[in-house]
Amino acid sequence: MRAASKAPERSRSESVMRRLPTVAAALVGLTFLFPLAYLAFSTLDLGGEFWSTLTDRSTLVPLRNSLLIATTVSAACGGLGVVLAWLVTRTDTPWARAWQTILPLPLVIPSFVGATALLAAFGRAGLIPAIPRLNGFVGAFLVLTLLSYPYVYLPVAAQLRTTGPELEEAARVLHGGFRRTMVRIVLPQIRGTLTGGMLLVFLYALSDFGAVSLMRYDTITRAIFSARLADRSTALTLGLLLAVLALAAAATRRGRRSMNGHRPVRGRPARYELGRWRWPAAAGIGVVFASAFAAPIAVFITWVGRGSTTIGLGYSGWGDDLTFLATPALNSSLAAITAAVAAAVIVLPVAYVSARRTGWIASLAPTSVSSVFALPGLVVALALVFWAIRAPSVLSGVYQTFPLLILAYVLHFGTQSMTSSQAAIADLPPDLAEAAHALGAGPVRRFVSIDLPLIAPGLLAGAGLVMLSTLKELPATLLLAPIGFQTLATKIWGAAEDGFFAEVGITSLVLIGLSWVLTWLFVLRPQPG
Repeated sequence: MRAASKAPERSRSESVMRRLPTVAAALVGLTFLFPLAYLAFSTLDLGGEFWSTLTDRSTLVPLRNSLLIATTVSAACGGLGVVLAWLVTRTDTPWARAWQTILPLPLVIPSFVGATALLAAFGRAGLIPAIPRLNGFVGAFLVLTLLSYPYVYLPVAAQLRTTGPELEEAARVLHGGFRRTMVRIVLPQIRGTLTGGMLLVFLYALSDFGAVSLMRYDTITRAIFSARLADRSTALTLGLLLAVLALAAAATRRGRRSMNGHRPVRGRPARYELGRWRWPAAAGIGVVFASAFAAPIAVFITWVGRGSTTIGLGYSGWGDDLTFLATPALNSSLAAITAAVAAAVIVLPVAYVSARRTGWIASLAPTSVSSVFALPGLVVALALVFWAIRAPSVLSGVYQTFPLLILAYVLHFGTQSMTSSQAAIADLPPDLAEAAHALGAGPVRRFVSIDLPLIAPGLLAGAGLVMLSTLKELPATLLLAPIGFQTLATKIWGAAEDGFFAEVGITSLVLIGLSWVLTWLFVLRPQPG
């Protein structure tokens, strides 16, 4: 009798534990709707003013420009990322292993830092005056493409390294030809990963503020920042439009199972000989890397060597004391590590449910998480300020506190952690869970003992991406950071506005060095091969 009574209790306990991830995913999805709810709630107050603003030229032009820059950058990054990944993983390109290590490095450069370097490199007062200054759409497109292609390159290269050669070898035997093999065999194998990377680039380009602002390209984010105080209706209308675009783009992603039509086959990948194209291919890769990473570094080093342009103020060049960067570097590291850990934990239920289960929560929760990535950090910050002001008296002092700043980071960059976690969870062998269940292990024990160790590299990679994004984040930090809490990103922005280019250079080098260390630890090192 006792055994019989324990069986139903155990069954009920397991049933509750199985429902827990779904409930947690639903709560997390609702939390990520806070910025969208703020936009919808505030827009209702506009009444007829919303519709007049919606059709006004001041709204339509930034909308058109945002769609143009996001679409072109995502397409360019898709093509560039696939070509680079294929060259360094599947061909006999010289120095392929070295290229694999250094090609992701542009990921550590913030867009506003890259834009600052590009503007300083060309033009009359630039380092290369013979080349006209690039700004507007062309400048923003170049900066965002060169700094964002690793979002496509990294996952595609990882998949190309682990996809078995059977289908490609069969195509060779049947004399399918190189072009037909690429179109009918290779591209279908990486289509899901490519689509996911391009989606991240599209959302990132929609939300970018630094590069488009410095390049004076009138997008939604730049218009929102300009109108946030003087023209509230325009700022809210543009923010709502951006949210709708984000939801539409994020809704195309239904988890890794629907994105990829196959499971990767482990094995040594097929290799292709380029013949006389070996060295031109290496030269092309070198041009991309030099433009995206080496050139900005050279600009910053030149600035530091020249010293400050303002006598008696700012950083004056090599040999100066760098203790003024100690506190911003410590603050940046603390905020980035905290946000990375928080994001990995918070979005894990959403990643688990979307990768392993079906239903409307499994579809809508990840869409909610992904949609916030396209919103500018300024909108996310304004939403948190809005809700913090209306919070109960117990939470009345939360504004401009460290926890609220971390929440802004998690809301804004949570999809990066979720995407990586989804991929890791989707690749879990189902046989292990079935064997553990047959041996009597409960859901919690199975997750801790079997699932968690297997998905740990994916969790770390996603946390690393959140960490990097947090290090580079600017608008939300400017608005939500506690008084006196200065980061490397805000230090660069302030020095650039004051014209202290030597200080911009040395601070950018410190930020890039710190970001590179974290990139290697959490993004590059766990990758196989």
